[in-house]
Amino acid sequence: LWGVRSLGLESVEAHRAELAAQWAQVRKDHQHHQAARRAKKDLVQVWAALPDERDFAPLALGITEEAKRNKVTLPALSYKTESTPVTNTSKGVLQGTMSGRYEDLRRFLYDIETADELVYIEDVDLVPSVTHSESLTFNIKIVTYLRGEAEKPVVQ
Repeated sequence: LWGVRSLGLESVEAHRAELAAQWAQVRKDHQHHQAARRAKKDLVQVWAALPDERDFAPLALGITEEAKRNKVTLPALSYKTESTPVTNTSKGVLQGTMSGRYEDLRRFLYDIETADELVYIEDVDLVPSVTHSESLTFNIKIVTYLRGEAEKPVVQ
């Protein structure tokens, strides 16, 4: 009698353990699905915030105008696009030298970093000066990501 009872309990315990493992897997799958939905929603928001490739040249012009408003000289701001691992997306790179007084440069950099456009300063280096003037010169690299076609991005 004791053997039959323990055998019956063992099979019930084994079945319970199997169900618990299945439940844990279903919960894990559900959490992954929820995380994927959140990531997709975030990607849609980021995608909407990216400027179109055709807006890159006007963006460069806008940055040059912002520099003028801040009394910063950007004599030769070049711009180019680079490919990214995400289809229909490219990296827009603006680079050149900027010169001006420390206060004006600081205000210009702040205005760039807090602009509505999705741009950031990737690199800024002080150019050594032979004269001791109030004007400083920096090499600057400003970057943004650009939307290609109207399709949604696909990570490769």
